[in-house]
Amino acid sequence: MRLSTEFIAGVLAGGILGWMFDHFLGTKPWGLIVLLMLGFATGVYNVMRAAGSLSKAPTTERDP
Repeated sequence: MRLSTEFIAGVLAGGILGWMFDHFLGTKPWGLIVLLMLGFATGVYNVMRAAGSLSKAPTTERDP
């Protein structure tokens, strides 16, 4: 359930922001298209991160 919510939230956020961008700046349909694709990519990234498919970056901290 969490994975689907992460994906849908990214796509919806991109779609809403794209629609607002187009509505206020009059750039139909480019803002919606670009931000919807960005939302899709963000949704995929969030799903991979939540599922644990992406490894954490190595840290250079040392124990004292």
